[in-house]
Amino acid sequence: MNNIIVPIDFSRQSEFALKAAAYLGNKHNATIITVHMLELSDAVFSSTDSQQAQQAVFFLKAAEKKLSGFLDKDYLEGISVTAIVKPYKVFVELNKIAEEYASDLIVMGSNGSDGLEALFIGSNAEKVVRSAEIPVLVVKKDFEEFLIERFVFACDFKDESLSAFQKALAFAELFSVAPYLVYINTPGDTFGSTAELQNRIQHFLQKACTQVEVVIYNDYSVEKGILNYGKSVGADLIGIPTHGRTGISRFFMGSIGEDVANQAKIPVITFKI
Repeated sequence: MNNIIVPIDFSRQSEFALKAAAYLGNKHNATIITVHMLELSDAVFSSTDSQQAQQAVFFLKAAEKKLSGFLDKDYLEGISVTAIVKPYKVFVELNKIAEEYASDLIVMGSNGSDGLEALFIGSNAEKVVRSAEIPVLVVKKDFEEFLIERFVFACDFKDESLSAFQKALAFAELFSVAPYLVYINTPGDTFGSTAELQNRIQHFLQKACTQVEVVIYNDYSVEKGILNYGKSVGADLIGIPTHGRTGISRFFMGSIGEDVANQAKIPVITFKI
């Protein structure tokens, strides 16, 4: 892990994310790139009105000063930190920053109380996850140490999830943990017999060129299954795949990832399909 991006909105939640990133940065000798996005529009900076242009520069400088103060934290001591202020919100910009700095992870905060509206600012977390080409880690609370010992990754074990699956295994290897891999079997049209699901999973693992244990867990919904299974094994991190074209994790069916990210009391990480 070389570089970690942390979107900052000066909230307590973004500080939780910053603290988590600091722990990861220390552990892996990674640089933290903090990004704050202003509410200003592109039109303000392209305006020929000199007064408007001066105001834009004033707001930009004020944001840079505020961000500098926000980053004055003891837990960042000894960590390389790069502070970036963008004049307006274009979340695809994070991809450009990630590419420019060869970044491996985006860490952001959430209070998880009102669905995606509570993630970052408004529905910005969904926009970040939708546009991000690298994994996005959503942190929900403060902690003494950001330890990852039991990592659950839920998957549908269809071919389109292969890239996300491989990214999840690489992430687990980075932290020297054996992932808990799970398929959630639910009633209805998606229900599969044990034999059917074992065949699907085996075919998938052959394509992934790996042989690992996968648990088939039965529950009334995928969301409940992921959360209940995670609780049963004492998970401290849940991983889910995500389709960029439809927002945060539309794997299986519906907006499962949104519900998991909202309801989970532990961090959630998404991997782009």
